[in-house]
Amino acid sequence: MLRADVDVLIAGGGFAGLTLAIALRQALGESFAVAVADPSLGATHAGDERASAIVASVRRLFDTLGVWPRVADEAQPILDMVVTDSRLGDAVRPTFLTFAGEIEPGEPFAHMIDNRRLVEALADKARQTGVELRTAAVTEFTLPSERGPVNASTSGDASRIDARLSDGSALAAPLLVAADGARSTIRGRAGIATHGWSYGQSAIVVNVAHERDHGGRAEEHFLPAGPFAILPLRGRRASIVWTETTAEAERIMALPDDAFHTELEQRFKLHLGDIKVIGRRRAHPLGFFVARSFIAERIALIGDAAHLIHPIAGQGLNMGLKDVAALAEVIVDAARLGLDPGSAEVLERYQRWRRFDTMAMGVATDGLNRLFSNRSDLLRLVRDVGLGLVDRVPALKRLFIREAAGLVGDVPKLLRGEAL
Repeated sequence: MLRADVDVLIAGGGFAGLTLAIALRQALGESFAVAVADPSLGATHAGDERASAIVASVRRLFDTLGVWPRVADEAQPILDMVVTDSRLGDAVRPTFLTFAGEIEPGEPFAHMIDNRRLVEALADKARQTGVELRTAAVTEFTLPSERGPVNASTSGDASRIDARLSDGSALAAPLLVAADGARSTIRGRAGIATHGWSYGQSAIVVNVAHERDHGGRAEEHFLPAGPFAILPLRGRRASIVWTETTAEAERIMALPDDAFHTELEQRFKLHLGDIKVIGRRRAHPLGFFVARSFIAERIALIGDAAHLIHPIAGQGLNMGLKDVAALAEVIVDAARLGLDPGSAEVLERYQRWRRFDTMAMGVATDGLNRLFSNRSDLLRLVRDVGLGLVDRVPALKRLFIREAAGLVGDVPKLLRGEAL
């Protein structure tokens, strides 16, 4: 079995894994070898209709890395957002909170982008920057501590992980990054536990075409079962993220097309004219979990491998890319000083940077979901009064917008639009 050495091995070729690889290669150059291993790198994404919200700080990251110009023409800026709170059968949904969509003049606080197009742009950019893309999964690895003492009669290196891939090849690296999703093989093999819970809810995700122009407006309707979000896409299209109890979501997903359309229209309403489902409908169970540690011996977790939160605030993908920006900065700083990028000291800096922010966002989204996903008239009165007060305090609204855009607190350089 042949073995090749790299400086960082990334397991997972989604948004987080590819973005980290690009950032490291651009900052540290050809002498710093980065490999991304994921079987999906060789697959086509033609049938993927999913879309994601990219907040302003993450857009700055992509712009700094030279990725955003490749997708900007296909991204839909969110120019306005309205929040309502009502019952399903209410004929009128009064607006309790509105957000203008700019954090700076000419800079929307978020964009919507088709997942397929963004992943393709990231993969192309990674190839151009010299990232080694392996169409195989990391299936096993051996930690330095598992090999025992290193001496002249034993193989291995105390400063490297030996990884085996599903295609039979092997790689050794000082640092293995787990970007392999919520069911991370790397996290499990490293013995990192998670804590969290299921909400007993599922998110139905589907795209629709509509008769009238959306004007770049996003809508979040808080209904008793959970939020119903309408997120604008390019053209007269929108991405729907529709929360129901798991049992109700299963019932709705099993409906024939005409009955599904009736359920959808009852929630969407007709303010954008007639609507039509385009593409497939999907349902995803919702829960909250955070890894007990974001690091282990020569291992770092990023994205869904480290945390999974409720989509109520649309922050899941953006939190993962905040992980990327922080870890990239930590690794680059260490490498430029001649330090080991996989050492405990370097990884501890990453964990300190990201863990508190992750927990704070997780607690906030959990609280919002519990506050809004219920049928209590008393809680409804309290939250509507609260939303109304926020809507009348411009400074507080600006703070909320900047927080949602990822521009509050100790923000990594890439998220500020600064090169590493």
